[in-house]
Amino acid sequence: MDQHTDPARHDARPQDGRSTAARPGVVFVHGMRTSSAIWSSQVDHVRRAGHEAVAVDLPAHGARRAERFSMGRAFEVIDGAASSFRPGTPVVVVGLSLGGYTSLAWAARRTRAAPDGGAPHLAGVVAAACTADPRGKPVALFRDAARLAVSGTTAARRAALRTWRAPLGWVRSRPGGTDVPAVHTGAPGGMVDEAYRPGWDVVTDALTGLAGRSSVASLRAIRAPVWLVNGARDRMRLEESRHLAAAARGALVVVPDAGHDVNTEAPAAFNHTLSRALDEFARR
Repeated sequence: MDQHTDPARHDARPQDGRSTAARPGVVFVHGMRTSSAIWSSQVDHVRRAGHEAVAVDLPAHGARRAERFSMGRAFEVIDGAASSFRPGTPVVVVGLSLGGYTSLAWAARRTRAAPDGGAPHLAGVVAAACTADPRGKPVALFRDAARLAVSGTTAARRAALRTWRAPLGWVRSRPGGTDVPAVHTGAPGGMVDEAYRPGWDVVTDALTGLAGRSSVASLRAIRAPVWLVNGARDRMRLEESRHLAAAARGALVVVPDAGHDVNTEAPAAFNHTLSRALDEFARR
């Protein structure tokens, strides 16, 4: 891997004598317009290593698609998942894109409320595809584009999709040149049927929730270690160095040959990185 910051390599297997209960439980938080299904490979991977794990559906997604997205409700969902493990189990939160920003904001909120780590203890955060600070003009641009996609004319919707395609890579090209929004199901290249895909209104709600929230400020507030993971081809790698510098105990891993959806585009590499991060968090 191309690693801007490469912590000492460790054997990902737990040390002899370490009880299963001492291993962190892992909460996975998905990205925009997807669901908990994108984490199937990672959930299986960490469970095989002896970790408790749960992948949540954010409001307006998956099993919670009837709810409207808000950051407050998203925090409640993560709170519930973090409290679902056996008593005494430290918690690691792993988020992608919207889930990454939400996880950082949740961890910062938790740190401010319980500086000693809280109960259950926050052992660490793995935040993927979220090193472009949402506090600023880019988020406003994407939010306005999403509003056009919801309520604009056909031409406006096409312009909105072009706005999203250029920086985010969330709209992929099918053979023959037809552009379609891509939503992963957990298998690389898997698509969610259009009937089950969250609408564009969730994008406006989510970006409204992120607006004014700085991921850099969240990183500065978090006392637990944070690993930042990006795909090398992700066009949202705008402020990696700034985000890394903001983390009190941070690491940055860049996965070659992967884009924004790094966990599904390069699952083996992502799982390897995840094992290393969990081992590092457990050692601390």
